[in-house]
Amino acid sequence: MTDQNLNLIVQLAFIALVLFSIVTWILIIVKGFQHWRVASRDRAFAKRFWSASSLDAATALGDIASPKSRLASVGFDALYVGDGANASHDLEHSWDRQELLERQLRQQIQKEYQSLESGLAVLASIGSTAPFVGLFGTVFGIIHALSAIGKSASASIDVVAGPIGEALVATGVGIAVAVPAVLAYNFYVRRLKVTSAELDSYATDFVNLAQKNGFRVTKSVVRPEQKKNDAKVATAAGAYA
Repeated sequence: MTDQNLNLIVQLAFIALVLFSIVTWILIIVKGFQHWRVASRDRAFAKRFWSASSLDAATALGDIASPKSRLASVGFDALYVGDGANASHDLEHSWDRQELLERQLRQQIQKEYQSLESGLAVLASIGSTAPFVGLFGTVFGIIHALSAIGKSASASIDVVAGPIGEALVATGVGIAVAVPAVLAYNFYVRRLKVTSAELDSYATDFVNLAQKNGFRVTKSVVRPEQKKNDAKVATAAGAYA
């Protein structure tokens, strides 16, 4: 293998590590913002929810794009859909109110978990493969050094310094890329478990509140898009009045 090919392999290893590092830091920033937004919006919604006078009054809170808000909306829909004349007779709504509520809440929690889990597999993959990519570059850097020694018939520092330096740098870069990825993965997995536990706890409290309310609500959930449509209708009615 020629020196040019050996240099190319080492350079490709460096390029791969640079790309890994860019992806890692993008995911760290994106996931950090995502978890911060989820936590702040959940706190805001929980404060409004527990300040509501009743479960029916809480249906008017709407959706503020937080996991707990979406969980509550799904719960309200389950309780309202199974009520009186609005009851459906298909298989989806063949459960009793409590079973339907618990089933819908479990499904929504799973959706929220999957949303928060996205990107973690990439961090785990980078954390586990980056050191080996660096080691791959190191191996070919050493091969380059040995090749240079063989061609020059000399092991002087001038001959081996360049290739050996590249080899050592490749190892260091591989470790430097892997460490943030592993730390970020562990941190966000921990945050994911905490958020999931909070959603489970909230779902349990919601079921208990629904039980006290007879597993029914008399009002459907008022969502932001519904409010906009109602406002447009009211405006149009006023224009024609």
